[in-house]
Amino acid sequence: MRTVGMIAEFNPLHDGHAYALAQARAQADADVVVVVMAGNFVQRGEPAIVDKWARARAALAAGADLVVELPVTDAVQAAGPFAIGGVALLNALGVDALAFGTEAPALDYAQLAQKLASMPPSDDHFNDFTQTYATQLNRYYQETAGVSLTQPNLLLGVSYAQAVAASGGHLTLVPFGRRGAGHDAPQVLAHTEAPAASGSAIRAKLAAGASVADLVPPVMAHGLQTARHQSWDDFYPQLRYRLQTADLAQLQTIYTMSEGLEYRLTQQADAATDFDAFLAAVKSKRYTYARMRRLALYTLLNLTDVTMADAHAHRYVQVLGFTAAGRAYLHQVKKSLALPLITKVSLPMLAPGGLLYWQHRADRLITNLTHQAQNFGRRPLMPGAKEETNA
Repeated sequence: MRTVGMIAEFNPLHDGHAYALAQARAQADADVVVVVMAGNFVQRGEPAIVDKWARARAALAAGADLVVELPVTDAVQAAGPFAIGGVALLNALGVDALAFGTEAPALDYAQLAQKLASMPPSDDHFNDFTQTYATQLNRYYQETAGVSLTQPNLLLGVSYAQAVAASGGHLTLVPFGRRGAGHDAPQVLAHTEAPAASGSAIRAKLAAGASVADLVPPVMAHGLQTARHQSWDDFYPQLRYRLQTADLAQLQTIYTMSEGLEYRLTQQADAATDFDAFLAAVKSKRYTYARMRRLALYTLLNLTDVTMADAHAHRYVQVLGFTAAGRAYLHQVKKSLALPLITKVSLPMLAPGGLLYWQHRADRLITNLTHQAQNFGRRPLMPGAKEETNA
């Protein structure tokens, strides 16, 4: 069975994602489409609008055959570590190719990754404290490789290529042109076939109480209608309390906490009564909003440098759902999997030291809001089969 993988968030899954899944299958001539999907928290450093099960169900209906979870310790990362985590799971599953939408499908991503690997950046490239790391990184790419990576999907494509090269180059890269609204575009585009909108525009419409039924596939529309919508506003009180009560020494151990940011965060927590105000207060020219949202989430979840290193050394494959083809493929490769395979979560997995301990800690925030178990007792979704859960 020929397989193609995608690394995604589907936050929420919209018509552009359905097109991407179809393109991945067609261009890779694949029998099985494997999706590594971020769970309840996404790369931007915020909760997904609906839980991972609603989004996995929509992915299966839209063309995915096997959906596995990208753990929170990989999902809430900048482009490079995010790509490394996704590629590690695709490699473990023996997937043949990695497909991704990009603004520059004709670019030779593998060659560019090799060129960048031969010229690793030094600290001298990132010593301008008046600009963000992302701005300085793009300037480095322009100077060394002659390419500007200001478009988010283009940057992700290069990150995927770098992760594939660093892992041994097993995955064939299959870039394809994106269709529809640009990443984070605020407006809805009117096309002759159908309107199109970015995930950001859809989330904004939902926050305003507007219908998005014409912008997402039916299964995702149903999930958005029936599932609780989540945002940082649900969790800011917990973050604020933690910043008000934690010792500075504790905060200094949080992943990516550097350059005295623990002082900046604790100083602004008292005055900021909502997350948007807090984020605006801690933002500076040195840090992007995404960087600060991720740091806020690491702080809320108490993800330290040691925790993250341990999690990355003990990855696993947790299955969220599959079609008949996906199930057959999983049966074909399960004996040769390079990582532990999880299709049913037991209590020892959630205990300290268990494979899913840190994922469970993060997902408890969602369970407390939705009253829906996120891990224990959940079985992989399979279209047409009854879902099994234990509260």
